[in-house]
Amino acid sequence: MFDADLLDAMTDSLSHRGPDDRGTHRAPGVALGHRRLSIIDLSAGHQPLFNEDGSVVVVYNGEIYNFAELMADLRARGHVFQTRCDTEVIVHAWEEWGAHCVERFRGMFAFALYDAGRGDLFLARDRLGIKPLYYTELKDGTIAFGSELKALLEIPDLPREIDPKAVEEYFAFGYVPDPRSIYTGVFKLAPGCVQIVHRGARLGAPWQYWDVTFDDAAPQRSEATNAEALRAGLTDAVRARLVADVPLGAFLSGGVDSSAVVASMVAAGAASIETSAIGFGESDYDESSYARRVAEHCGAHHHARQVASDDFDLLEILPAVYDEPFADSSAIPTYRLCEQTREHVVVALSGDGGDEVFAGYRRHRWHHYEELVRRRLSQRVRGPLFGVLGKIYPKLDWAPKPLRAKATLQALARETVDGYFSTLAVVPAVQRERLYAPEFKQRLSGYRAVDHLRAVMAAAPTDHHLSRAQYADIKTYLPGDILTKVDRASMAHGLEVRVPMLDHPFVEWAGGVAPGQKLRGREGKYILKKAFEPRLPRDVLYREKMGFAVPLASWFRGPLAHRVRASLQGGPLRSCGLFEGAAIDRLVEEHMEGTQDRSQTIWALLMFAGFLEKVHEKPAQRTRAPVSA
Repeated sequence: MFDADLLDAMTDSLSHRGPDDRGTHRAPGVALGHRRLSIIDLSAGHQPLFNEDGSVVVVYNGEIYNFAELMADLRARGHVFQTRCDTEVIVHAWEEWGAHCVERFRGMFAFALYDAGRGDLFLARDRLGIKPLYYTELKDGTIAFGSELKALLEIPDLPREIDPKAVEEYFAFGYVPDPRSIYTGVFKLAPGCVQIVHRGARLGAPWQYWDVTFDDAAPQRSEATNAEALRAGLTDAVRARLVADVPLGAFLSGGVDSSAVVASMVAAGAASIETSAIGFGESDYDESSYARRVAEHCGAHHHARQVASDDFDLLEILPAVYDEPFADSSAIPTYRLCEQTREHVVVALSGDGGDEVFAGYRRHRWHHYEELVRRRLSQRVRGPLFGVLGKIYPKLDWAPKPLRAKATLQALARETVDGYFSTLAVVPAVQRERLYAPEFKQRLSGYRAVDHLRAVMAAAPTDHHLSRAQYADIKTYLPGDILTKVDRASMAHGLEVRVPMLDHPFVEWAGGVAPGQKLRGREGKYILKKAFEPRLPRDVLYREKMGFAVPLASWFRGPLAHRVRASLQGGPLRSCGLFEGAAIDRLVEEHMEGTQDRSQTIWALLMFAGFLEKVHEKPAQRTRAPVSA
């Protein structure tokens, strides 16, 4: 029987994700724990939740938006329900359709279901990876899992061997992509996948039940037809996400995506809308005026707060929030945004996913331009020509954007995947090579993070270069960075975030929109902007994209300079055996002197140092003998 104290410790490590209720279940062969954030059917829905005879039990994080329709269907098939919550739908859907039940769920979810009769453990994650699920197999054959890595870290004998490939991927991508985690032997269930473990069997390979699709060769629908369908589809996705028995609102940055979601809430008939925004003291990073404008336009009750220029307390907090190293500095305003939003609502809608689904990133535009050049010039010509130009062209971090051509020239010298990878790498390959210690390079055995992107892009179900880039982002950057950032920051405050842009029928529909209607000239998300011209001001739709960034470069040369030196030039980074101390010193000095902007690399190193100190070197809370099951 699984150790009860350990089960309690693993469950309570996730108390921030579910502050309203807790429950555990132990039986021969299984032990389950759950923390609940009550959203629907507040008086019922306690988990673990069972079927009628107690043979099937589930613990679940997320929302299934079509649960009412599924409940009616299952009742008609003879199933008896004790609650009106979506959790109970899962156990009956499993009884009716087995592993294929996930194909009928519309929503965001990660769950573990145990069927005592079949002797099966069933792990599942939603199609786009909105909700997380970590799992591992221990030496004695026990399968352990949790919504966050911190639950597994409660297990005293969990091997904490840092995966060299994960380190390389982290410094390249800024996160560790699915299915790898920072630790060898611990995995993240990939989006759109399920894992079935039969009693007494070892852990096998996950099964993918859904993938992103593109229909670039289909007859093109007209712009007007697509614009109307887009408005209707997003309104329907938003309407499905307005079901809650608790206060509900939205994030509102003043960008296209969040503004379109708020406008769709109005169209869906939301009675009142609470919106939240975070601003910065530096105007180059502050969108708060646009957020207020959209809130007034849509009649929302708006809450705004400014992140202070010296708001650095989160440097100590973020590593423990994310568990794995996580190098997206916008985690700072995201954490503050979730903190503020939770003061007013329990559920918030966000605009995440719009850039991936409708090709809204600047790198999509530059990738398109570069591919046009690649098609006209062979690699035999491009490689030497642009390789030389990229080497001699100065790196003008301080110059206006049109003059910062070095990265573009270097990208043009490369093949498609290598070129796209260079546009999204947090720490460029040359810098990574300098940072790594010789012993660590040997452990890598020649592995490079671009290999992961190459495999993903090779699997893309499309030949169009823009769609392939979108596919890569949807499979890597979206779940690994964007959704991870929001999930951990929101759950740290007991806030549920719903993502209508990632409603899977909406994503499938968008896959049939011609690439030329997503990226038109310099205009990314073209069809999304055209669709919302009747509902939003033009200056909101067509202004220059800002993103949710923070002024790292000036912070590191100013108020954070001392902390940067203390953290990077001493402590765990120098003793972990992964890095060259002299290389770290050199990049710090380059940044402080203003000759180079090394802010992204410095931030990645700071967060890795935080991981080493706050997570990796922190022992498991329990020391008694581990588990058996």
